[in-house]
Amino acid sequence: MDKEIGPAMTRFPLRKKRCFVLALAMLAGFFLSAAAPAQPRGAPQSQEQIQLSFAPVVKRVVPAVVNISGKQKVAEQQVPSLFNDPFFRRFFGRGFGRKRKIEKSPLGSGVIVRPDGLIVTNNHVIAGAEEITVALADRREFPVEIVLADKRTDLAVLKITAGEGALPFLEMGDSDALEVGDLVLAVGNPFGFGQTVTSGIVSALARTRVGVSDFRFFIQTDAPINPGNSGGALVTLDGRLIGINSAIYSKNGGGSIGIGFAVPANMARTVVHAAGGGRLIRPWFGARGQAVTAELASSFGLSRPGGVVVNAIYPDGPADRAGIQVGDVITAIAGHEVNDPEALQYRVATQALHSKVKIVVVRKNKTETLHLTLTPPPEVPPRNKTELAGSHPFSGAEIANLSPALGEELGIGGMRPGVIVLGVAQQSSADRAGFRTGDVILRLNEREIKQVQHLQAELSKGADAWKVSIRRGERVLTTVFRR
Repeated sequence: MDKEIGPAMTRFPLRKKRCFVLALAMLAGFFLSAAAPAQPRGAPQSQEQIQLSFAPVVKRVVPAVVNISGKQKVAEQQVPSLFNDPFFRRFFGRGFGRKRKIEKSPLGSGVIVRPDGLIVTNNHVIAGAEEITVALADRREFPVEIVLADKRTDLAVLKITAGEGALPFLEMGDSDALEVGDLVLAVGNPFGFGQTVTSGIVSALARTRVGVSDFRFFIQTDAPINPGNSGGALVTLDGRLIGINSAIYSKNGGGSIGIGFAVPANMARTVVHAAGGGRLIRPWFGARGQAVTAELASSFGLSRPGGVVVNAIYPDGPADRAGIQVGDVITAIAGHEVNDPEALQYRVATQALHSKVKIVVVRKNKTETLHLTLTPPPEVPPRNKTELAGSHPFSGAEIANLSPALGEELGIGGMRPGVIVLGVAQQSSADRAGFRTGDVILRLNEREIKQVQHLQAELSKGADAWKVSIRRGERVLTTVFRR
């Protein structure tokens, strides 16, 4: 019978075939709709249903979000109009004219996190600014004190004194409890227009490829965030602070295209806690590693890429004392999955000093749980800051002993000993030789340099030629300087 239906249909005129197919579709739709349960529809039945809105949470949140402004002196070339002529510029150059100082007012946002006036914002909002002022939602303005500024997390803690009475503030939520798809609100001062609220969802968690700070572990949201929102609040619908809005992805320097990033509240909490002592001391892991790629996963007995394979351990550091070994693959710490070195760094940094946490490793295709006690990084050897002078290539450089503590401050780890360049005076011998801040001096004339005193002793000998080896980033550079 099937063989007969096909040829019979092919003899229908085209219009009849279309009508026949449409009739079958309509008939099928009728039976399907009749079989499906009816969905109740109707008008809202209560005033609450009519007025569903974010307004209640916004009313609680907005008073605790502040606008930040400050004065910043910038050098600008002031050139008489006559010398703007291209003919004169050929002879006098663009540097002709006198300089004057102009004032700019950088705009940003902040969040009051304690009733005594403690405020969290981004470090880049206040960096280089003078006479910083905070404006509350009720238009009161106050000068601020910078309690702590941390470039590595791009967070800063400010303090205002508003007289008697508690200020409105936001409680911090647990950013680890967030899930992709959760509704969030962003509050800030975009483009200096004034306080603005936008809504969206959590688009992703644990974004570690956003290079806006040393601790790359961000909440991604599609709630519109624009210039001026930096330092503002990302909140959940229960009115808790879940992140500090910090950056956007934008083409050609424009506004929001739905990709914004916030520092998780759990990181902000550690910075606020440290503000009580005026100095941020982070827990130290004492090991480093690299991400496990698809190529490495099978060799470590992993079913999928993920984790951090340890390739260096500081002797008698926390990782060493916990029993971690080179070649171990760290897959979780304190109950949280670890997929790359940035995630490991974040998880360590958000633990309490001297806390004891569980760390899961894969070793020789077996999973083991170890116990890690996180301690401050030691300043061994003492940094011994020294400015060098004399007839040698290092004259004009400021150097120091590289220790785990100094390495953590500078964001370079401090896993290996050496002497680090902290600064180079302009037009000095060190400047002309090409040394840069952050260079680590490893060897001089074949002598290993582990401390400042070793370098000073070698320089004091004098020489017609200086063979220098330095570590710059992950590269080791060797060159010879001659008189």
